[in-house]
Amino acid sequence: MRVVMFGYQTWGHKTLQSLIDSVHDVVGVVTHPTSDQVYESIWADSVEDLAREHDVPVHLARRPDATMQEQIQAWKPDIIVANNWRTWLPPEIFAHPPHGTLNLHDSLLPRFTGFSPIAWALISGAEEVGLTAHRMDGELDTGDVLTQAAIPIGPRDTATELVRATIDLIPGVLLEALERIESGTAQWRPQDLAQRTFFHKRHETDSLIDWSWEASDIDRLVRAMSDPYPNAFTYYRGERISVVQAHVSEGIYGGTPGRVFIREGDGMAIVAGPNAHRGRNHALVIDRVRSSDGTEYSALEYFPSGGGYLTADSR
Repeated sequence: MRVVMFGYQTWGHKTLQSLIDSVHDVVGVVTHPTSDQVYESIWADSVEDLAREHDVPVHLARRPDATMQEQIQAWKPDIIVANNWRTWLPPEIFAHPPHGTLNLHDSLLPRFTGFSPIAWALISGAEEVGLTAHRMDGELDTGDVLTQAAIPIGPRDTATELVRATIDLIPGVLLEALERIESGTAQWRPQDLAQRTFFHKRHETDSLIDWSWEASDIDRLVRAMSDPYPNAFTYYRGERISVVQAHVSEGIYGGTPGRVFIREGDGMAIVAGPNAHRGRNHALVIDRVRSSDGTEYSALEYFPSGGGYLTADSR
């Protein structure tokens, strides 16, 4: 089939490479200009560079306009494939090809619709992540599903590891979906939108640790904000520190949430959780931190003894 690919960052790059390596004819690529926005500078493999290396025509755009619509019409695609295109597409574009637009979304729709699905899945305590190929419609990630693949979330997995794993799913899910569409065997499944969960873009504030959360919830937040993402953070005696690595304590600790308490193993136990004064909660054991100047320390280097509090601001 004649394919136009819409995409950006490593997700779009992997999708385009899969199409280039396939039996399909990539007749054009639409991608965004390079951005210095923090989340867009991560996983920044260039779709534009890959397309030009293979002499595939490229249209750069931040959002759809009349020029883009004219370019799509000139390319005469049988189908559009989209992965990590960052703005809404109108029906004049997504419904233009005979087979419409196949969108790839890195969650198991209808759950984790929207933005940063893997980070939010890990934070929320989901048991698995995955990749969905679905038909694009006029809403965000609500179209009929064609194929899905899932990956279980392990007890110590980080978002970084899960992103890499779901990116590796792209060739199989994409090419299976295209084969079914081309052969006329595609069976589209409407989403149960009553089960839809819709998450917003992550902001720096979303990574500020709330020590009234259960230690297991904070542990998942730390793993969701693993390098190279902006780490989960807190404040200690006026300094902002990033929590690079942590785990849930073996012991039960009581007191006030955020208290830098006592050494457990090679880490420092921080009192955490609701009703911590009742002494029924596990603590979060911090293993490694990064100071505001970028220096990384083991927890016991940074906290040589208990005392003081981790807080939500620099006061």
